[in-house]
Amino acid sequence: MPDNFHIAFPWALALLPLPLLVYWLLPSLRMRSAALLLPNYHKAVEYTDQKPRKSAFVKKRGLFSWLIMFVIWCLLVAAMTNPQLVGKPEMKIKTSRNFLIVADISFSMAKTDWKIDGKKSRRWDAVKDVMHDFIQKRKGDRMGLVFFGTNAYIQAPFTPDLLTVGQMLDEADVGMAGQMTHIGKAINKGLEMFDNDTLKTKVMLLLTDGIDAGDGIQPLDAADRARKDSVMIYTLGIGTPGHGGSDLDERTLEQIAELTGGQYFLAKDENRLKEIYSELDKLEPMEYEETQNKPVTMLYPYPLAVAMALAILSTMLSVFVSAIKVFRERKEANYA
Repeated sequence: MPDNFHIAFPWALALLPLPLLVYWLLPSLRMRSAALLLPNYHKAVEYTDQKPRKSAFVKKRGLFSWLIMFVIWCLLVAAMTNPQLVGKPEMKIKTSRNFLIVADISFSMAKTDWKIDGKKSRRWDAVKDVMHDFIQKRKGDRMGLVFFGTNAYIQAPFTPDLLTVGQMLDEADVGMAGQMTHIGKAINKGLEMFDNDTLKTKVMLLLTDGIDAGDGIQPLDAADRARKDSVMIYTLGIGTPGHGGSDLDERTLEQIAELTGGQYFLAKDENRLKEIYSELDKLEPMEYEETQNKPVTMLYPYPLAVAMALAILSTMLSVFVSAIKVFRERKEANYA
């Protein structure tokens, strides 16, 4: 018997001897049949000085009938015990983290120095392509999107609906937030989103290929505020520093990550970006929790179905045998 087999109502097994108790304790069922009066019946009664009385006979069953009925009863009792196969508690993804992607969509992200499937493409298109897969893998996280350039704006508030987040990602394009790069503003806008939410675990992924414009909120000041608010920032630089006119400020991105307990990554091409997202999955793994509901497979329909099938077959067999018996009696009567 498998370890996961379980009987919900074992007390029902006490009903197994019930038919025997009924057989022993209750009187037999006497069946009446029509009597055939013989000629001179009343004279015979007077002659014997006996009074006519009502009579009945006890219909007896054969051993085979008793065996079938007992098997049917056992199957019904087995169904009443409600046998089950109980699986192990399922594990479900626990929603315990806000994961915010803060992406640079300034004009520099329009450079066509990356490739998708061997074809030249804009940095932003390549980033979007890989980011889609990353978002879909974050089931359990509440994802949000902030895009920035000269200004920063919220594209998608925190939501567990990753399909909607992916659609909102598709709607964004280079230049929608202006041509400059304001990293400090972007971090500050992300912190505003975290302030309005209740989940304690807060993770931000800051993605840029440029250098802060230098006016307004300074990136390190915004990062210090993030540290105080327990927001961890992973920074991701796009491009190759010192190559092709790149002005990526790696030093600032490294300081932001170090200050908040995160980590800095450099993505020189799409393949490296995919590797980085895989590393992020390991650094911020999905959390699982055991559910109270265990998968249960009910087994009672099987003995119940067999019992019903035996009852129907035995009834049909009894009718068939009775019909043959009547047919033979009539045939013998005709010969007589």
